[in-house]
Amino acid sequence: MVVIPGFLCPDAYLIPLRHWLERIGYHAFYSGIRFNADCPNLLIQQQLNEAIDTALEKTGRKVHLIGHSLGGIMAHAVAGQRSRDVASVVTLGAPLKGMVAHTTVLHAAEQIRLRIIREHGTGVMPNCYTARCTCDFANSVRRCLPGPVLQTAIFTEDDGLLDWRYCKTNQASADFAVSGTHIGLVFNPSVYTIIADRLKQADTGRH
Repeated sequence: MVVIPGFLCPDAYLIPLRHWLERIGYHAFYSGIRFNADCPNLLIQQQLNEAIDTALEKTGRKVHLIGHSLGGIMAHAVAGQRSRDVASVVTLGAPLKGMVAHTTVLHAAEQIRLRIIREHGTGVMPNCYTARCTCDFANSVRRCLPGPVLQTAIFTEDDGLLDWRYCKTNQASADFAVSGTHIGLVFNPSVYTIIADRLKQADTGRH
């Protein structure tokens, strides 16, 4: 199990989620992303893949990925790239179908994009951090997950930061609506109930 933080967030705010996962019997690992404010492709290559490798080595089993917001998109991308290593993906308020967000979020994303280009230069794609990017991460996000990987998209119509309609897979069996806010998804008891049930389904192959 690897938990992945959202845009502009560190692993630390996922402590309650990680501790809960441990209490219900899972060995939960942090993503290794100290602050999710860099090129997702580089973060996957340099931190997230290492965390997944560690989880595989220590558990001897396929990993579950749980990602909040941008972390959910990264989870989806990694599962597409490493489907043999991934049992399930749970996204919490992740804009899987496109970025329609509050203006403050879009402004912050633009500032991060400029910093990425400034710091990494030719080490990233010219359209990094935009819908026009064609890196491995961006291409993986656009593809459907392989059948063996159980997908779960949890969202709230009261999100407040993202357009909730873009946080769905549009597959009735995979989409789950809860009440609450975007940030609150990480701490929401209703979300935890859904996660526990879906993890059990993935582990028993009932999907």
